[in-house]
Formats: sequence, structure tokens, C-alpha cells
Amino acid sequence: MSTQEIANAFFGLCAEGKFEEAGRAYWSSDIVSIEAVDGPMAKVTGREAVEAKGAWWYASHEIHSIKVEGPYVNGNQFTVRFTMDVTPKDGQRLTMDEHGLYTVSDGKIVEERFFYGSHLAA
Repeated sequence: MSTQEIANAFFGLCAEGKFEEAGRAYWSSDIVSIEAVDGPMAKVTGREAVEAKGAWWYASHEIHSIKVEGPYVNGNQFTVRFTMDVTPKDGQRLTMDEHGLYTVSDGKIVEERFFYGSHLAA
């Protein structure tokens, strides 16, 4: 599959709310996930670790809605924009605007890198 085909399929699953299925289908076994924060989830390596990070995130947030836009492809990379209305279990409701940059090699996503900002929801 080309990067465009992977981006379209990955995005399609995300647009349907099937984020975990998108990861299972397109992450490489040695994927690297990089967040724009410090701490234990800042950089994790390997499918199992990235799946655990996702499980932690879902367990730590009440999700009200997620909107996705994209994908935007350039060479072997693509981006997806995520706009999320969430309430952290120990915090205030937030609207998060996050961009994921995905790098593809040998038909799989080998790196995902996130860029974001957030503000309190009105």
C-alpha cells in the first residue's frame, strides 16, 4: 500500500471512532509514539507499549466527542488533526486540538508524533 492508501484507510477508521482498530491494522511492531510532554508517556516504543499508552489515556479521560480532519500526505508521512472534547478524570473539561504526524515505512506506521494545544471548553 502507498502512504496515501494507508493514510486514507487509517483516517477512515479514525473517522468512524475506531482508533484502536486503526492502530492494530497499521502500526508496525516496533512503532515509536512521541508526545509533546514530559513524563513516562512522552516516548514509548513497541506495539504493546503504545497500546498500553492508549488504554491508559482512555481510562484517564471521559470522552465527549472527537472530530478528525485529513489526512494530509507528503512523501512517506501524513498528518491527521484531532479535535477532542474531553474531561480528564481528575480535572476540568478541555477542548484539545491535536495534530498527529505519522511516518510510514514498508507499509506500516513506524512513528507517530503528536503536536497540540488545549484550552478549557466553554
